[in-house]
Amino acid sequence: MIQTLFGSLEEPEKRNIFGRMKEAVSRSRESLNERLESVVALTREVDEASLEELEIGLIASDLGVRTSTDIIQTLRERAKRHEIQNGAQLRDLLKGQIKSILDAEEEQDFFKPKQTAPPRVIMMVGVNGAGKTTTAGKLAAYFRGQGKSVLLCAADTFRAAAIEQLEIWGQRTGVEMIKTKQGGDPSAVLFDALHAAKARDTDVVVVDTAGRLHTKNNLMAELDKMRRTAQRIVTGAPHEVLLVLDATTGQNGLQQARLFTESAGVTGIVLTKLDGTAKGGIVVAIANELHLPVRYVGVGERLEDLLPFDSQSFVDSLLGS
Repeated sequence: MIQTLFGSLEEPEKRNIFGRMKEAVSRSRESLNERLESVVALTREVDEASLEELEIGLIASDLGVRTSTDIIQTLRERAKRHEIQNGAQLRDLLKGQIKSILDAEEEQDFFKPKQTAPPRVIMMVGVNGAGKTTTAGKLAAYFRGQGKSVLLCAADTFRAAAIEQLEIWGQRTGVEMIKTKQGGDPSAVLFDALHAAKARDTDVVVVDTAGRLHTKNNLMAELDKMRRTAQRIVTGAPHEVLLVLDATTGQNGLQQARLFTESAGVTGIVLTKLDGTAKGGIVVAIANELHLPVRYVGVGERLEDLLPFDSQSFVDSLLGS
């Protein structure tokens, strides 16, 4: 059963997630399976040539050289011990390898609020263009759909468009938003939002921050100031710092994640634009190389197109159930 921040999803929703995940990674699956099918033919011996061909397929699906090499090395060792009798077993072992990488970073206590009193504060970080503001709105809608009270905080005061965009999401979903004028102090609006949330006993505050790069020292300093502000008002805040990454950027996104993790205290990833890309393997690379769990994936433009990430659904979608 898939767990969420506040509980479990029903089995029909789990099946729905599998179907939508399968659609989202269809191009990645086609790219990988084209290589895999030639390897897993039941009459073909799993030899070094087969494994090298499979490794090329993994890299092409954007698992990256390091992660692909790690996976193939494990499979190579098992093949040498004659533990892989045919292609079908190779597929199963590959699925197990990928799932174990994804599950290694899944912290179950993420789904159990650590603080004794609300709100739970979630900060969204990332570069402009990754879908951060849109994801903040969708995440607020997702939590509201789970029966939780939510407040949006428009702390991206560098762009008037970001404030307006988040306000539209709030109106669409019936989630109230705390904002200030463009150019205002992001920490000040966060201060107001957290005090409002505490006064109203709000369950979750989703904070949209300005798109920033590691080279923008003033923006990174502002993010640190916001973290300190949150900590003074709500115990343990921010409870999650979610980095929003565009799946289509592939290995460039991995580098972004590495830099943000070093400077922003990222606790998890939201991978957007997973639909229509052949780079779905970046999910595995993130977990393996950065030791960060993927929390949610965006599979479309609709309000409901933000899905809680589930490793089994992902692996089955990528390699077949």
